[in-house]
Amino acid sequence: MPARRIAFQGEPGANSHMACLEYSGELTPHPCATFEDVFAAVSSGEAGYCMIPIENSLYGRITDIHHLLPESGLYIRAEHFLAVHHQLMAAPGASLATIKSVMSQPPALGQCRRIIRELGLTMVVGADTAGSARIIAERRDPALAALASTLAAELHGLTILRSDVEDEAHNTTRFLVMAKEPDDADPSAEPVMTTFVFRVRNVPAALYKALGGFATNGVNMTKLESYQLGGSFSATQFYADIEGHPSSRNVRLALEELQFFCSHMKVLGVYPAHPFRRQAQAAMPANLSAS
Repeated sequence: MPARRIAFQGEPGANSHMACLEYSGELTPHPCATFEDVFAAVSSGEAGYCMIPIENSLYGRITDIHHLLPESGLYIRAEHFLAVHHQLMAAPGASLATIKSVMSQPPALGQCRRIIRELGLTMVVGADTAGSARIIAERRDPALAALASTLAAELHGLTILRSDVEDEAHNTTRFLVMAKEPDDADPSAEPVMTTFVFRVRNVPAALYKALGGFATNGVNMTKLESYQLGGSFSATQFYADIEGHPSSRNVRLALEELQFFCSHMKVLGVYPAHPFRRQAQAAMPANLSAS
């Protein structure tokens, strides 16, 4: 049933595929070639949900996603954090001594620089991790390796030469689960996240004034990013995540103050905070968590 499909960008075995499986065993992962195809699959009813990567703890924000999200017409239903582990894999018969180059998508290559330097490998950019694994399996060249997931290695019959080769153990990607209709979290289901985009009016100190309401009302803003609209250097849109439900008094007052200084604002979703947030906060050193 299309309503029970969850679309993702990439080929079977991609990290987004693994995120879909972790998020729900009741939804069938549905691969798509591009992010635009992912959003179109949900908009057309080909899939009921989609899994969209938005940022990585090592690589930063995922290119183009912030431009695509507001225009997709979809709403955030949930967030999911995936611990990303990259495996160095090659065709059967290959070894660490035979491989000369490694293929993967740019974020994965950037997250595994240590092993690439150690082995003196040449980096080859691929469309995605799972696609790179498929290409390596098709070529059967002992000089070629790929960085991808254990699922990709299993699907394509590749040999894992070195496991978990990411530079940092905290390598984590945050995903958003989206659908055509909103399904706001219950106000009592704290902790809750609210995500929105906005543009400030063209007046002096508009951004400073717009954000002041979050400070005075004690609302924690966990993310604020800006990006240019339509190739202009004067038209800027902001993407923000805050803790709290819009119906709670402090969040409501902060959003009202924000809107006073905005020319445009749109809430993209009100959804339960993933347990990873609490775990990450608890593991953070005291001098950082207090800052």
